[in-house]
Amino acid sequence: MSRTAVFFHAHPDDEALLTAGTMAMLAAEGHRVVLVVATAGERGLADLPHGDELGRARMSELQKSAATLGCARVVLLGYGDSGLAIDGGVAEERPDNAFIDADTEEAAQRLAAVLKEESADLLTIYDPAGGYGHPDHVQVYRVGTRAAEIAGTPIVLEATVNRDPLLKGVRLAARLYPKIDVRSFESSYSPSHVITHRVNVRKYARAKRASMAAHASQTTGGDGDRTLGVLLKIPFLAYRLIFGTEWYVRRDVPQGTRLRHPFD
Repeated sequence: MSRTAVFFHAHPDDEALLTAGTMAMLAAEGHRVVLVVATAGERGLADLPHGDELGRARMSELQKSAATLGCARVVLLGYGDSGLAIDGGVAEERPDNAFIDADTEEAAQRLAAVLKEESADLLTIYDPAGGYGHPDHVQVYRVGTRAAEIAGTPIVLEATVNRDPLLKGVRLAARLYPKIDVRSFESSYSPSHVITHRVNVRKYARAKRASMAAHASQTTGGDGDRTLGVLLKIPFLAYRLIFGTEWYVRRDVPQGTRLRHPFD
């Protein structure tokens, strides 16, 4: 039976990193996949200057990514990208309609309207930490949680990463690259014991990689290597292994539950 899954993200390219494999899998299984983004990502790091030009470019990239994954619909809520301070906190200079400053109830009502229109069976958001702590990601958690309550969406999954192996890898890398801030990863994403869904998406690794590649503006910009640019250089077999699982937390099932499919 076909169901509808709504994936809620803060910026274009977030879907590629955390949920693209699951989206491609559900679409291939015949489910309706809807992608909602809060902002156009117009303040993201890129070679293009901040503003409307970058926002338009990133939305065009989002449409390409969505088509690659088999999405039936893409929705932009229209909030301003809040940006990110150098220390990773809330940027002091941000647009008047910045997502982080939006009234949670008002934003939740707008997302709930999409959930109701789609008769959504499932909504994905982020974990309470917002993954790595970006203010807009934390706001996705707040807004998405409330929107699901308003719309009565039965399944809410927090897209995350298994912190335990990630932290081990970061600590190992820090031996070679001492500038890596290990402490910043100690509170990022979710520990293994709270993760309820481990979704095998290896079969859809090419679609996930194509989704990442669609966001070309995010592969360059700034003084150092960009995350997407580095990830796309990984040989495919290694990429398939590293990114072959996507993790979610469902709060209304007992801790320790281990599920393999979003609709389980």
